Amino acid sequence: MDLAFSEEQDQLRAVAREFLADAYPIDDVSRIADSAAGWDPAGWKAIAELGWLDAELGPLEHAVLLEEAAAALLPAPLFSSLALALPGIDEEETLRADVAVGRRRLTFAWMEDGRSQDLRAAGQASTATLNGRGRISGCKVLVPDAAIVDGFLVTARTPDDEIALCLVDVGDGVSVRSVPTIDSTRRLGTVQFDASPAQQLVAGSEATSRLDRMAQHALVGAACEAAGVAQRALDIAVGHARVREQFGRPIGSYQAISHRIADVYVQLQLARSLATWAAWNLAESSVDPQVMDAAMATAAAKSYATEAAVAACESAIQVLGGIGFTWDHPLHRYYKRAQWLDAFGGNGPRQRAIIAAALLD
Repeated sequence: MDLAFSEEQDQLRAVAREFLADAYPIDDVSRIADSAAGWDPAGWKAIAELGWLDAELGPLEHAVLLEEAAAALLPAPLFSSLALALPGIDEEETLRADVAVGRRRLTFAWMEDGRSQDLRAAGQASTATLNGRGRISGCKVLVPDAAIVDGFLVTARTPDDEIALCLVDVGDGVSVRSVPTIDSTRRLGTVQFDASPAQQLVAGSEATSRLDRMAQHALVGAACEAAGVAQRALDIAVGHARVREQFGRPIGSYQAISHRIADVYVQLQLARSLATWAAWNLAESSVDPQVMDAAMATAAAKSYATEAAVAACESAIQVLGGIGFTWDHPLHRYYKRAQWLDAFGGNGPRQRAIIAAALLD
């Protein structure tokens, strides 16, 4: 098993990093994130032209793009596209082609008020209903990028009480309300469906299988984003420790600082390795559905990487001291993204319970 990225994937990373550094410097990201719109449509067009949404890209290429995008805090629906929506429409060729060229922007709406946020329970937790006339009713909460997409993949119950995955376009009977969140670079929303026209994509066991696949892609995507956040937090801490002086010496020369930074580096390497392992398992499971490590790899990567991102940001705040708490410094934005990733789709204890059950039950 070779977990090294290929030459083409390394080139993709280099191009993505260069594009993001040029198009989304952190000052511009902060301005966009705090604007009324919260994103840049022109930038999304450029992303589509770069081929980041192409069907030819797989989980490993998505891992590269999501890590680099998170390191730049890209204020665009890339996570909603690559990690949430695309795994649910692989079989929908026309829809997939529209997304690839930027004509459609989709996200996944599965969470409901008072129900489990665990992505693996997306089907069972749904109380939204799809009637016999193809109309869906219900309310979904904490929907990523709800206000900047033009369509939703929605879980609902059919008249036969089967779980269904549906496509609902923004329009008749659909109302979106943005909700305050800590991470303004990834806004969430509440979406109300009131007898909204819906296209049923799959139902029953086929829907359950597709939702399981979507959950794994989403959790791996979160792990990859967490690695990008942790890397940027480490870079900020190292950069500050090199130039900030106390008693005539850079603070990085003191063990209290250097050991903390070294711990973050070690945690980052393990987080990135686990995220890559999980992405590799996803890529292999698309060829061989019997790959046994896929579920455990996903849970391990999500659990460790997102907690490591939170810890990396907290350590960076400690290294920077007072400036790390200020609004003007971007570190608080990375910390907020890390906290969202940690909570998304089931936190660390939930993921570790899945690993324990797989090993012990």
